[in-house]
Amino acid sequence: RIFETTKDPNTKMHLILKKGELGAEANGNWTPQEKALHEARLKAKAKRRLRKSSSRDSTRDSLSEPLSGEPGTDPHSPKGKTHSNDRKSRTGKGRGLPKKGGAGGKGVWGAAGMVYEMEEPDSKDPNYDESAQGDTIYATVVPELEEGELEKAVNPIVQEYFEHGDTREVEMLLKELNLGPRKYEFSSLALSLSLEGKASHRELTSRLLSDLIGKVLTESDMARAFHKTLQELPDLILDTPEAPQMLGQFIARAIADHALPMNFLNRYKGKVDCDHARAALDRASVLLSMKREMVRLDNVWGVGGGQRPVKHLIKEMNLLLKEYLVSGELSEAEHCLRDLEVPHFHHELVYEAIVMVLESNGETAIQMMVKLLQAFWKSGLITLDQMNRGFQRVYDELPEICLDVPLAHSIMEAFVDVCYQEAVITAQLRDACPSRGRKRFVSEGDGGIVKN
Repeated sequence: RIFETTKDPNTKMHLILKKGELGAEANGNWTPQEKALHEARLKAKAKRRLRKSSSRDSTRDSLSEPLSGEPGTDPHSPKGKTHSNDRKSRTGKGRGLPKKGGAGGKGVWGAAGMVYEMEEPDSKDPNYDESAQGDTIYATVVPELEEGELEKAVNPIVQEYFEHGDTREVEMLLKELNLGPRKYEFSSLALSLSLEGKASHRELTSRLLSDLIGKVLTESDMARAFHKTLQELPDLILDTPEAPQMLGQFIARAIADHALPMNFLNRYKGKVDCDHARAALDRASVLLSMKREMVRLDNVWGVGGGQRPVKHLIKEMNLLLKEYLVSGELSEAEHCLRDLEVPHFHHELVYEAIVMVLESNGETAIQMMVKLLQAFWKSGLITLDQMNRGFQRVYDELPEICLDVPLAHSIMEAFVDVCYQEAVITAQLRDACPSRGRKRFVSEGDGGIVKN
């Protein structure tokens, strides 16, 4: 009874020890060692009971004793009950306030005065709702091309561009590729391919590089591309001996088109050891000094075949035929015709060759022109359609040609027969050749009747 009513811890400790001693005396006399061990056990037991009782007393006091000036609390009310999830301390230490000022553990409001910022939803959260996050935008991620894949992807684009010549399509295709920091390699590959191609390909490449500046490529990318091509000149001249001069023309055209910075050539003054690179830079410097007053070097590659005026093409073909009649070199004539790059206009060469034969009035011209047409026919440079079209044009204009060349019919018949014998034209085309009807007027005694 004293133990339950007293609140003094020392008194309770004394009562517990006294009870232990009475129990020991009732059990009989112990040795000193056993007695000391028994006392230690009793002390430990007393401490444990003391801690439990003090905890119960503090809880009872906090619930049963109201503060001064406040009415008593009903023990049966919800506020008077002790909840198992109460955040207050049970050890009797502290002032009975929530741990960490209410900011400890999960699911709490946090400390007083704490301001929370908007948190981004975590996609790994089990309660994450994707539909509640608004409109979802899906983006296509294109991986960056590696060095080997870049060349395989760019080569078909450049080759197709040489066929259609549409710079916008190339721009669209390049934007779909992730070239990364190696965008300049597209320009260097285009330059290398155009050096191996025709003059029209080089003209298209210059236009492409000019149109891509500011859209896909920058001036620094273009400068890196030309720098790389200058370094590759020793390898490029193995396939294209004229590569240094061509690259110099590319540099001059790019500077004139503002695709390269104006000080590009000044960067290499006195710093170039390669003879081929020095020749290319010298070529560019000469062209720029000659065309300083021109905004663009449009004719640095000449005019493309399909873009040349018809009168210019006719003049070039006449010059080609006259040079052939003088020199008699078939290979040179074939080379000149290929450089014109107008396979759809080769019927004009056939027409001009026949007219030149009709105006020459010589057997030598007939034999040389037949030999020329035969060589072009066998090499496939002049197709059957172009050959037939050229002859047919002469057939249609033969009456007008006879006004200047009275013997045009007879020369034409002889020329057509030789061409058929050399398998230059078909029998159908030979039979289509017009023949001049032989008419004679009888004497006046016949009444002026015309007899065939």
